[in-house]
Amino acid sequence: MTNEQRLTLYDGSYDSFPDSLFDLCMDFIVVNLNTITNFDPETRWRRLKDDVILPAEICEKFIRAYQKKYRINDNIANMFRDKFRTRLNVVKLRNSRITDEGLRCMMGHKPFEVELNQCEYLSHSSLEIISMHSENLLSLKFGPLTYVFPQDDSFYRQRGYIIHAPNLKRLTIQRRGLAIFPLLLLKPLQHLTHLDLSECTSAGSIWALTEMTNLRFLVLHAVPGTKDLIDWISQMRYLRHLDISQSNERHGKYFTPNEVLTQLIENLHQLESLDISGTNLAGTGAAAVSTMNQGSSSDSMECEVRCDIPGLVSRVNHPLEFLGLYGTHHGACKRHDIPAKVITGDANEEQILTAARAYMERPVMLTRVLNDLYYLFRYENNAYVGRALCVVLDAMDQHVMEKHIQISGSATLFYIVKGKEKDRIGIKMKRRIITALLDGMEAHLGDDTMMRNGCLTLCQFKIPSDVLFEYERVVQILLNGVADVNQEGFVQRIAIYLLNSLACQVDGKQKTFLGNQGAIGKMLNLISDRLERRICDDVLEVAWSTMWNVTDETPQNCQRFLENRGMEYFLACLKTFPDKEELLRNMMGLLGNVAEVSLLRPQLMNKLFLAVFFELLDSCSDGIEVSYNAAGVLAHMASDGPQAWTVAEPARDQVLQRVAAAVERWDLRAERNINYRSFEPILSLLNAYHTPECQHWAVWALANLTTVYPDKYCTLVEAEGGLTLLNELLAHPRPYEHIKTLANVVITNCFHWANRDSNSPPTSPSPDN
Repeated sequence: MTNEQRLTLYDGSYDSFPDSLFDLCMDFIVVNLNTITNFDPETRWRRLKDDVILPAEICEKFIRAYQKKYRINDNIANMFRDKFRTRLNVVKLRNSRITDEGLRCMMGHKPFEVELNQCEYLSHSSLEIISMHSENLLSLKFGPLTYVFPQDDSFYRQRGYIIHAPNLKRLTIQRRGLAIFPLLLLKPLQHLTHLDLSECTSAGSIWALTEMTNLRFLVLHAVPGTKDLIDWISQMRYLRHLDISQSNERHGKYFTPNEVLTQLIENLHQLESLDISGTNLAGTGAAAVSTMNQGSSSDSMECEVRCDIPGLVSRVNHPLEFLGLYGTHHGACKRHDIPAKVITGDANEEQILTAARAYMERPVMLTRVLNDLYYLFRYENNAYVGRALCVVLDAMDQHVMEKHIQISGSATLFYIVKGKEKDRIGIKMKRRIITALLDGMEAHLGDDTMMRNGCLTLCQFKIPSDVLFEYERVVQILLNGVADVNQEGFVQRIAIYLLNSLACQVDGKQKTFLGNQGAIGKMLNLISDRLERRICDDVLEVAWSTMWNVTDETPQNCQRFLENRGMEYFLACLKTFPDKEELLRNMMGLLGNVAEVSLLRPQLMNKLFLAVFFELLDSCSDGIEVSYNAAGVLAHMASDGPQAWTVAEPARDQVLQRVAAAVERWDLRAERNINYRSFEPILSLLNAYHTPECQHWAVWALANLTTVYPDKYCTLVEAEGGLTLLNELLAHPRPYEHIKTLANVVITNCFHWANRDSNSPPTSPSPDN
């Protein structure tokens, strides 16, 4: 396979093309049910609006779309009670909360196909509901965790059947550990062509049913094999697919394996597909050289043929289309002479991917296959990245509650999204990966390995932009990861790192959501724990950084910080860890946000707090950042006027003098570790003509940022009306000369930036120009 072909496989059609308008509309309706339904507060049922009529195509698409986001319940099922304005030909439910009453609403449509997977709220009464509406039924499936079969079958024995579905052709019952298989269910079903009794432990007695001679498709996975069962299967002359695989190798041992397989193959002449995974039916592995007659009966001749599976020697010249050899005894899948076109096993990537697709509905086997796939991606170069990605996502989607599938799947996703072809992952595929990770993490919040895998994989994406579509769920899951201060492991560290990234470069609505979910309180709990143990680690520093980001232009979160004893923790950290520059910078950045909120500034008007800010004006910690933020806090507090300065020490005039002196010391071309989304708090200080020192700090900040980062901040100054305010400042007599010089720097920077495409390149102005 060429590299171009490999990448074509990787770019699946669902990833390469945008969603259809139909899909977008359906997704919108799922989230906004009021568009097509009314909610009756008395009955608490949803009903279709009077002017809404939905054909089968839309009804079935709605159910599929709804199940991607939520669990179907009786309220949703009630939407289909009206059989004249809705239509269901197919009813497929997975992981639903639907009860017998909800199923009655859907079965009233007399569908052709019914599939019930993980519908644990259904009772055995649902069998009667299905039977009463089964005249059209062609396909019926009871998947795992659907407990509809009663222990007492005396009523059905007297009646002679369980479900009366005269036209049924496909029946699937996948019930792990079902001890008593209701044979009466099968007796009246004369037209069955497909039968799947996976994991029904007493299905071995099915050989008692002699009428089922029309079967084309028979699956008895994890059903104990007996001689009677093999003899019964051998009579199925029309059988094309046979699965007698085992998920537990101990249950797949036959006394005479070569003879058993030979008996099946020589009697089932139309067989195209065979699965003997987990059994010893493939023999010991010794190469078998046999003689076969070839040619017509009158002109036949014997010739030698090689076959590494003795029981399949008769198929050498007519190989099977499919052969399941995953987990067979003696490593059958690794042999050379195997008469089959497609094989499942663990010998190579192709076999593993084929196995994953074939056993998608078998959690025990699928877990083993995904483990094999994980090791392939961890240690080797893989040719079929696209196929692997789709297989893993399908597995995680279908088996959300299977912890080991989620762990193996998420580990494999980690290596895929950080691999060399990661740039080819489109937006839709990224979203599907992220959603699968969040589903798995949400279902297994208490599992450290799952949380670790999920967080590590999320780190491979662009945060926050790639996860904004699931922002609220990501925040809730990560906050759970940092909630327990006693869990001082890797998960806590990476979760708080991701939270900090999520709090940065998002709008006020999302920052408010973080605060509403308790982010401030959880960060302060972590800080309290570190203070008690006198440990200054990256968790402590990132906790302050997260609060710095969460409080940015979000007054409600600033208030939460103060209400949760934030200033007390600030002073304690300053006293306990006085030499930690990163910590001090993060704390002062946060307090700068608090000081921007006029209603909260009186709470900072405290002698002890002001003394600390006053002292930090002369700090050289982390370049100018600590001094800059301390001056910013004091400038905002002073901007409320002399009457608002209610403490005697430090004196307001003394503080303002030191603020101006600090600003004069800073290098105007200093690079900054800071990010402004808006200049509104800084621009508001330009109107503080009663206190020019406040204006001094503000114009220096604007001059620095437009000098060092003109592309980012010149447009922000202009967009928010900064140039008008600066020109008014230049015309006003109160500001002193240094302030006006800096104002001219900002105006000049913005002029050069606006004319940056002219012939003469811009120069970086300075106060001395």
